[in-house]
Amino acid sequence: MEQLQEIERIIQEGDMEALEAYLNQLKATTDLDLIYEVASILAAYGFMKEANDLYETLLVHLPDEAQLKIDRANTLIELGEEDEALLLLNDIKKDDDEYVQALLVLADYYQLIGLAETAIDKIKEAHELLPEEPIIKFAYAELLLESGRYAEAARYYLEIKEQVNEIGDVSITSRLAETYSAGGAYEEAIPYYEEMLQDTSPPDILFGAAFAYYQVGNPKRAIPLLDELIGQDPDYYSAYMLAGQAQILAGEDQKAYDLFKAGIVRDEFDKELQLSAGKCALKLGYTVEAESYLKEALVLDPEYIEALVTLASLYHTTERDEELIELLTDANEYIEDIPTLHAFLAYAYERTELYDNAYESFKKAYSGMKEEHEFLASYASFLVEEGRRSEAIKVADQLVKLFPDDPNWRAFLESQND
Repeated sequence: MEQLQEIERIIQEGDMEALEAYLNQLKATTDLDLIYEVASILAAYGFMKEANDLYETLLVHLPDEAQLKIDRANTLIELGEEDEALLLLNDIKKDDDEYVQALLVLADYYQLIGLAETAIDKIKEAHELLPEEPIIKFAYAELLLESGRYAEAARYYLEIKEQVNEIGDVSITSRLAETYSAGGAYEEAIPYYEEMLQDTSPPDILFGAAFAYYQVGNPKRAIPLLDELIGQDPDYYSAYMLAGQAQILAGEDQKAYDLFKAGIVRDEFDKELQLSAGKCALKLGYTVEAESYLKEALVLDPEYIEALVTLASLYHTTERDEELIELLTDANEYIEDIPTLHAFLAYAYERTELYDNAYESFKKAYSGMKEEHEFLASYASFLVEEGRRSEAIKVADQLVKLFPDDPNWRAFLESQND
């Protein structure tokens, strides 16, 4: 015991010269238990090379000791010697008491290198050998959760919860809430969030519960949770977005707008808050403020298509054609596949008498908007005005097929047949 305390003291003091001397002295001992304890201490403090040397020495004396193979494999993995570690682990026999432990180490390794399915196979085998062991069920559930197999993970967490409430420092109730939420089963997640909130209300639990209530369309329950969260931690930035969305769901647009603005004060670089504030301002009739927020969102991300479409729609509605043309010309490389923006450009070019440009924009918009009445009517009218009779007939024919109650274009088509 004194020797173990001594090596811990040496390690904690960082006396590398004394450590080297101690390890040299240790080589002369035949006390294998002492060597094992020292190796365990070294590994715990991160001295993997030194620990590995001792485990290798022990295996010379005890070549069939499965626990030594596992311990050395762990140190080898830390040292980047994975191939040698795998040889050791795969050498452990199924009838060894340590076989399940070896499977768990293998699962951790395969998970670490991104082979999730292989890791799951190893844990599954361990679970089949010890089906009632909570720690193995937990490891299995954790891998399933990480792999996106939420329903399976939840089933194992539920089984664990019947046995224990926690494993390590992890709450099984928390994992159930997280797993159901991740799988979109918010109704199932809510009881577990509520169970946690009976004992404690840390920000992440408040946010998770509020998000679940928002997703099931219950803003009245989500809003007070988010109010509590923001009161606890005003710098929990994502709470402002969710709180604003919940207020919108509750029909409280002004409160939503105030929350988005408060969030921007805390984090002015959040483009989604800028967009949400802009959209909300538009609903409330604050067009100047809306424009400012939308422009700021585009400063933060010039390729932010939703902000671009919203600002372009504002310019289109208010017929600010020069600004619309400038906005979309600058963003030309981002909008090729967005028919709505080409339509806005077509209308703006037509109003500013740039007819060739309008024609090109109408053509680009057509493939994605050939079921939109307003667009088809505008396009057909433009083609008629431009004297493009055959093209006008084609668009008018499409319009009449989709909207047979429109008498104007039916009359136009009949007149062309006279």
